[in-house]
Amino acid sequence: MKIFEYMGKYDYEQLVLCHDEQSGLKAIICIHDTTLGPALGGTRMWTYDTEEAAIEDALRLARGMTYKNAAAGLNLGGGKTVVIGDPKKDKSEALFRALGRYIQSLNGRYITAEDVGTTVEDMDTIREETKFVTGVSPAFGSSGNPSPVTAYGVYKGMKAASKVAFGDDSLKGKVVAVQGVGHVAYNLCKHLHEEGAKLIVTDINQANVDRAVQEFGAEAVNPDKIYDVACDIFAPCALGAIINDETIERLTCKVVAGAANNQLKEEKHGEMLEQKGIIYAPDYVINAGGVINVADELYGYNRDRAMRRVETIYDNILKVFEIAKRDGIPSYQAADRMAEERIAAMRNTRSTFLRSEHSILSHR
Repeated sequence: MKIFEYMGKYDYEQLVLCHDEQSGLKAIICIHDTTLGPALGGTRMWTYDTEEAAIEDALRLARGMTYKNAAAGLNLGGGKTVVIGDPKKDKSEALFRALGRYIQSLNGRYITAEDVGTTVEDMDTIREETKFVTGVSPAFGSSGNPSPVTAYGVYKGMKAASKVAFGDDSLKGKVVAVQGVGHVAYNLCKHLHEEGAKLIVTDINQANVDRAVQEFGAEAVNPDKIYDVACDIFAPCALGAIINDETIERLTCKVVAGAANNQLKEEKHGEMLEQKGIIYAPDYVINAGGVINVADELYGYNRDRAMRRVETIYDNILKVFEIAKRDGIPSYQAADRMAEERIAAMRNTRSTFLRSEHSILSHR
């Protein structure tokens, strides 16, 4: 990869390589865009095959956070940290405190949070060195477990997608096939059950399935059969890239709306869903409840305020489909356009202000 060429193509602002010999820290902090505000994005710890792969992941994830935060209506830009190492073996207080010092050196341009391979406890350690961290322990003013909030946002987004597909947003009597019944999806199933939806569930963890069957009266199917069940809504809540050439042919639903990240294996699969007449609620719009929740910590966490903000996911999903109709494009492209239009509007406002300021100064 030609890093500067790639950064120029997608308008990246900053890439920081962080190294601390004593603690063994090898990390990359990437800031994609701060037009809307400081960059917010989690710290991922992973055993990358190469250093180049870690850099590519940081770049990709940071840009994704710009779109996610913009589409969620947050006054935040996008960034990400990746730490090269095995989260089961290589963690230490010294490592995360060293990372905290690097984050502090950016003076608020980047704010971190929990992500794959890191925990609340890791964020508490980072907090020893910097205030620019969210997702810490409740004792430090955190919002706690984000799963129920993320699930509530997916639920509201699913209702909006149903309104587009069926003419009203009621989920009573709708058959919802839920792929994966982990922390987020369990809470999603609770909302759906309370509204009177019929649930069909699957998970590689049998205990998760058994709990959904017992508590919500769900029907259980084998993981490889979930794409074939007759349903109104398919809710991917586990792995990414599950909407692909093979699975699209098997879907019988009218709506795809779930919590999983990166649901489309390729962009063309968003177009294939559209051609098949399936309403797709873009993943990073519908599952933004978690980032909305931790972002509220920056103002002194207030759960009621955070939940009211999460409810706007309903309106955001409707707006995506309004843009899709307006511009004649699939919903996954409309989500990007919604985020890009918000960033462009702020960038233009800033440019106008700076030109006015320059004009005033030049005439003094």
